[in-house]
Amino acid sequence: MHRRTAVVGVLLAASALSACGADGLTPGTAAVLDGRRIPVGVVEARVAELRRTAGGASADAGQQPDGLVRSAVTDLVLDAVIARAVADRGLAVRDDEVVAARTAEQDRYGGAGPLARVMAARGAPGAGIDDYFRRRLGVSRLAAAAGQDAGTPAGDTAVRRALADAAAALHLRVNPRYGTWSADRVALLPDAPPWLAP
Repeated sequence: MHRRTAVVGVLLAASALSACGADGLTPGTAAVLDGRRIPVGVVEARVAELRRTAGGASADAGQQPDGLVRSAVTDLVLDAVIARAVADRGLAVRDDEVVAARTAEQDRYGGAGPLARVMAARGAPGAGIDDYFRRRLGVSRLAAAAGQDAGTPAGDTAVRRALADAAAALHLRVNPRYGTWSADRVALLPDAPPWLAP
C-alpha cells in the first residue's frame, strides 16, 4: 500500500449490526447509521484481533491505544458510508475484484500470513481484510466516477464530497467517547482519512 492508495468498503455485516432504539446512541453503541448500530463489543473484538495478529503491543506502534480504537470505529463506519456512496451512484465493487486485489497483495508480501500481519498493522484484522480491499476499490471507483484519480487533490475532494453526502443520508452519529466525526475530513478527529495515511 502507499499514500495514494484508497481505502474502500462494503455494507456493515449483519452480524456486526443490531437494531437500535429510537434514541440512537444507546449504552453499548459505538455508532449509528440509518437506524442500525455498531455495538461497542464489535469494536473491542476488532481491536483485540488486531493486537493478536500484529503481535501484541506492536499493533499499537505509531499510535496510542485510543487511536487504534478510533481507527477501528472509523473503518467500521466507512464500510457502510462508502458502500452507500457507491450504491447511490449506481456503481458496484464485485467479489472477484476484491479477490484479485487481495491475491495481488498476498503475492507481493509472500503469502497469506505476511499479508495478515501487514494488514493488522494498518488496522485491518484477518476477518476484515476483504472489507479493506472493498473500501479501496470503492473509493477509487467514486473518484473515477467524478473523472478523477483518488490519489490526486481533485480526486480526494470528489471522494470526500461523496462520502459526506452518504454519511448525511445515513444520519451518521458516533459515540463521543470515540471522537467527533468530521464530514470534511471523513474521519473521527483527530485522525486523517485512511486513504491519506502512510
